[in-house]
Amino acid sequence: MGVHVYAEENTSPVAPSRLFKALIGDSETLMPKLLPQVVKSISLLEGDGGVGSIRLLTFQEEVPSKNVKTRVDATDAEKLTHKYTLLEGDLLNEKMESISYELEFAPGPDGGTIGKIKATYVTKGDEPPTEEDRKKGKEISLAMFKVVEGYLQQNPDAYV
Repeated sequence: MGVHVYAEENTSPVAPSRLFKALIGDSETLMPKLLPQVVKSISLLEGDGGVGSIRLLTFQEEVPSKNVKTRVDATDAEKLTHKYTLLEGDLLNEKMESISYELEFAPGPDGGTIGKIKATYVTKGDEPPTEEDRKKGKEISLAMFKVVEGYLQQNPDAYV
C-alpha cells in the first residue's frame, strides 16, 4: 500500500467564511442548484451532516463519474477547515484504496481567500495515482469552487 499526498492552492476575491458556508455548510442545496448539468443530487445517507456523516453525490448522466460516497472526517467552522474521505464511487478505481481531502479557507489578499486543498491517495500498491486519476477529482473540485465563487460575487448578501 502506498500513500501519496498532493497539495494545491486557489485564490478567490470572496471572503473565506462565505466560501466555507456555501461550499461546506450548504453544498447539498447549492451544488445541484448552481451546477444542474453536473450534480444531480447530494443526499445525506447517515448522520446529521457533522463528523461521521455519509453523503452520496450523484452526477448527471453526461458526467464520466456517476456517483461518489463520502464521509465527513472533521469540520471546524471557526478555523474554516473540513476533511472528508471518498469511500466509494467511480473516482476510486482498482488501484485506489481511498482518497481523503483536507480543505482550508485561509484569509487572502484584499479580504479574499486562499483555498488550500491537500489530497491523500492511498493506493493498493506502491505506484502513485496517474495524472489522469488526479485530474478527474481536481477538475470537479475546481469547477465547483469557481461556480460558487461566481455565485457569491453576484450575490454579495448570500452566506454572510
